Amino acid sequence: MIAILAALALGACGSTRGTVPGGSVPGYAGGNTSCVPYARARSGINLAGDAWQWWDAAAQSGSYDRSRRPRVGSVLVFMRTQRNRTGHLSVVTQVVSSREIRVDHANWASGGNRGRIARDQPVVDVSANNDWSLVRVWFPPAGGLGQSNYPTFGFIHGGRLLAEAR
Repeated sequence: MIAILAALALGACGSTRGTVPGGSVPGYAGGNTSCVPYARARSGINLAGDAWQWWDAAAQSGSYDRSRRPRVGSVLVFMRTQRNRTGHLSVVTQVVSSREIRVDHANWASGGNRGRIARDQPVVDVSANNDWSLVRVWFPPAGGLGQSNYPTFGFIHGGRLLAEAR
């Protein structure tokens, strides 16, 4: 059931298109936006396009470094997949260890909580090579990490953690 809800949540996650209404599940802290404008406002990284397009856009801009190592203020770029058609962006707020970070992100929810902002959410590297190419993400309604693994491109650097975007 949770996996189905997570799959539904990701359908519009990384889009630059309109926002969706929010709800009130613990772990979400308001907001009514998609991950793209939220990540831009929170990190100061000024790129355009759907979430999955940010990886190439960062390289083409010449203004932002990219790597497979997290830094506070960097943006983790999730790949576009069949379940996650526009990708996703999360802003790194803390590096806990070589395998765990905390992020703030928007629209990592389903149903009435789509568009909500989630703060200080764990993301765990589950890749075989410890290179952040595959992650699991905290899912507040379940009170734990989700069961799905999500492929990522890596981290875009050059931004900084700005005041909370609302």
